[in-house]
Amino acid sequence: MEPIKEIAPPSEQTIQADVFSGVTVALALVPEAVAFAFVAGVSPVVGLYGAFIMCLLTAVLGGRPGMISGATGAMAVVMVHLVTEGNAMGPIGSGLGTQYLFMTLLLVGVLQGLAGVFKLGKLIRLVPRPVMMGFVNGLAIVIFLSQLNMFKVENAWITGTALWTMLALVGLTLVILFITPLVHKKAPGALISIVLVSLLVIFLDIDTATVLSFIQQNGGEGIQAGLPSFAWPQVPLNLETLYFIGPYAVILAAIGLIESLMTLNLIDELTRTRGHGNKECMAQGFANFVNGLFGGMGGCAMIGQSIINITSGGRGRLSGVVASVTLLFFILFASRYIEAVPIAALVGVMFFVVFKTFAWSTFNIINKVPKWDIAVIVLVTGLTVIFDLAIAVFAGVILSALLFSWENALRIRARKSIDEHGIKHYEIYGPLFFGSTTLFLTKFDMDEDPDEVIIDFKESRVMDLSAIEAINKVAENYQRMGKNIHLRHLSKDCIRLIKRAHKICDVNVLEDPNYFLSVDNYRKHQMES
Repeated sequence: MEPIKEIAPPSEQTIQADVFSGVTVALALVPEAVAFAFVAGVSPVVGLYGAFIMCLLTAVLGGRPGMISGATGAMAVVMVHLVTEGNAMGPIGSGLGTQYLFMTLLLVGVLQGLAGVFKLGKLIRLVPRPVMMGFVNGLAIVIFLSQLNMFKVENAWITGTALWTMLALVGLTLVILFITPLVHKKAPGALISIVLVSLLVIFLDIDTATVLSFIQQNGGEGIQAGLPSFAWPQVPLNLETLYFIGPYAVILAAIGLIESLMTLNLIDELTRTRGHGNKECMAQGFANFVNGLFGGMGGCAMIGQSIINITSGGRGRLSGVVASVTLLFFILFASRYIEAVPIAALVGVMFFVVFKTFAWSTFNIINKVPKWDIAVIVLVTGLTVIFDLAIAVFAGVILSALLFSWENALRIRARKSIDEHGIKHYEIYGPLFFGSTTLFLTKFDMDEDPDEVIIDFKESRVMDLSAIEAINKVAENYQRMGKNIHLRHLSKDCIRLIKRAHKICDVNVLEDPNYFLSVDNYRKHQMES
């Protein structure tokens, strides 16, 4: 892997790539935003406004140039419950649930902003590689399954000529996507494929589903609308409202940040550059807050659109700005042209994204890595598909932590010897922490040991309170037998931990002038001698 480098200043070539990739992303954002709006139970225009605001603000203020944000399915599946419950709290047809959604987004924005202020973005470092691979694979499967819904009309699979036409156009789109880089590496393959397939459908008058028919099929009228306008959410400002929206806000904020930071890490790997997680947290929060004030459904980073952007050559902030502005242009002036784009072309692009997103290396490492890592990958992949990203990542991290603790708990060892003075030495190897204390206690031959015993931690570490308690228990057992125990070769932080617990751990910490980290007052001891 190449070393991580800073993002280079934009050149004429990168600006051109950003523009083309931005237009491509805007085309792909339309059906996604509309689909997720329907999932959340709000108007398609609310989804489009959400995609525009998220994309623009995170592109300008975010910590990951080239990453695309918008309305997402992971958040939409939570929003639908919020909107449904909110609607039930008001008169039929009042749309109160949408207003509660906007108010919730204000709180989501505050929570995500605070996460950035308190630098919680660094917690993404705790996500192990198997969890990351499971996340990527799970999202690839989720994207693939979501595209299969495009092959349905009124919840029934299309058949006959309509199905074969759709499959042929999807196949043609994929062929163009795979061939374009062979002709010209910098050519925007996704945009070219969408334009060519659209022109083919229009000029040959092919009967197939389009963006407009998809919207109408789901009860909408079209994507044309005006500019988003400021409006404070029309809900009561009281504790009852806070109790209602609070849990939803916490869940949405967590899901949004997890998906955004995981996507940020993935884009970092693909581009060999470094993003800034805490800055992205604040940008996501600000964008969701603005959504609540201007009638958008909010969202987070979109791995599918981000992959489209990166593979199309988009690397800078300009690509996200172009995508958002182009999307707004579609809404205001070019709705009828975008509505004519065949769904098959967009499905083909998303299938290509699935191919690029899935970690195919998973199959190559099955017999080369510990079986527990494979189990974590499978678990996270399955939970991402069955439930949602947040549950999958939390479960994966917890399982990985437990497995790590279990494996390290078995690594505690003790080498025993008796010196010429008849003193018994125990040289401890491995970390001493809550998981290894039980095995640690079995290493001592207390009944057969002499009166003086030294436990040497040169190759070990005292990690936590459980470790101190274990040492304390050993000391008490030796002292009960009239024997003395001494600790040796503790690092500064270990000694500090022992001294803080002096009331529960009454043992002698040996000062060793030949071991610089063994005592805090080494310099003083050396000067006195």
